[in-house]
Amino acid sequence: MVLANNWAFRQVFGDRDSSEDPADEDLISAVRFDANGDYMATGDRGGRVVIFESSEVGHRAMLRDTGARASAEPPPQIEYRFYCEFQSHEPEFDYLKSVEIEEKINRIRWRPARADSLFLLSTNDKKIKLWKIFEKKVRMVASKPSSSTSSSSQPSPFVRQLVLPKLMLVQSIATAALKRTYANGHIYHINSLSFCADGETYLSADDLRIHLWHLDAVDTTFNMLDIKPNDMEDLSEVITAAEFHPTNPSSMAYASSKGLVRLCDLRQSAVVQPHDGIVFGHTTPPTDRTFFSEVISSISDVKFSHGGNHLMARDYMTLKLWDVRRPSAPISVIKVHEQLQPKLCDLYENDCIFDKFECSWGAGDAHVCTGTYDNKMLLWDAFHDGPPIALESVSSTVSPTRRNTLKGKLGLNRGKESSVGSKHFAKKALHHAHHPTRNLVAVGARNALYIFASR
Repeated sequence: MVLANNWAFRQVFGDRDSSEDPADEDLISAVRFDANGDYMATGDRGGRVVIFESSEVGHRAMLRDTGARASAEPPPQIEYRFYCEFQSHEPEFDYLKSVEIEEKINRIRWRPARADSLFLLSTNDKKIKLWKIFEKKVRMVASKPSSSTSSSSQPSPFVRQLVLPKLMLVQSIATAALKRTYANGHIYHINSLSFCADGETYLSADDLRIHLWHLDAVDTTFNMLDIKPNDMEDLSEVITAAEFHPTNPSSMAYASSKGLVRLCDLRQSAVVQPHDGIVFGHTTPPTDRTFFSEVISSISDVKFSHGGNHLMARDYMTLKLWDVRRPSAPISVIKVHEQLQPKLCDLYENDCIFDKFECSWGAGDAHVCTGTYDNKMLLWDAFHDGPPIALESVSSTVSPTRRNTLKGKLGLNRGKESSVGSKHFAKKALHHAHHPTRNLVAVGARNALYIFASR
């Protein structure tokens, strides 16, 4: 089965003016759907979290209110609307180290569903926060208070004059409340968050350590992995990404700057040694190494498939797919930036070679996707060879009154890639998220969020 080229633009959120560069604090730095796809959260460099709600939530509420059949077909296409916004992190200053801590949101993760409660984790470089998202009911005194007269007995004259106020529901406002703050757990910059399948614990990873946290213990953390050498001059590898298995709470994978992914079984040892686990990937032989080998082989993101039987790892040049039962060789190596091989010197000079692109699995693990330059998102069939589909987020000048409406267009790449020299390396799709059950992807392109879906 070949990936169908039937994707189309759906929505865009955020003001975009092609004549001006957006402010740095408005750039999107994280995108994440919850487990059902009912809610989507984005984080930016200004420390803000914005949450959007799916039209499916309103559809289910309508079914409950009207008493319609619960098995009624969901709408074939869904839309998202603004739900709430809150300031998650503020800029701080570490006086002991004389270092500024940015408010930028590095990662957002939704807690697995518990009843009707919504919880999410957000983190900057050093501090993790747990937020509860809920609707706050606003009530006010009715304009015509109700009398306390009773039909069962004749009230006294005093009671007939007594009037009691009555509260009436005016509206419900979505808001966020800070429930926990997990601080002082990391010395280095946090690059990963991942919930365990039990929904009660989660891991956080920085350059040299991976910690295990319990949601109810803010002052205690368990160090699962520490690769810090006794002498920092001997440091040759750093942790770049880590993730729990989607269904097995005792399985974890982490990636490194050497281009390796290690799959660890926590039942064998709760404390993982630096060289434990099943290794996916191979280091570059010394004879084949170049000045850029270590930089381009560093893995920026690792993801389990929804079923948990496959792993995906993204480095600067390629996207590799692995079967966790066959670690000897990847089942597929997708060349994402092969056309940029001759331009590595230029990419190094403008620091683009250090860009960290995310990757994700599509609904049903049928396809994989990752970002590239020119604000493009590329999609491939997961297990069949074929050219990618390119979803391009392009700004256009619109009236200031048309906020949160169509301000982009779809660009399907059916021909050759644009020449390297014409690429806009300042425009890059680093962050995106795929809907867990639908062929729908949200792409953070600078300060705008674009949503694409298959017809």
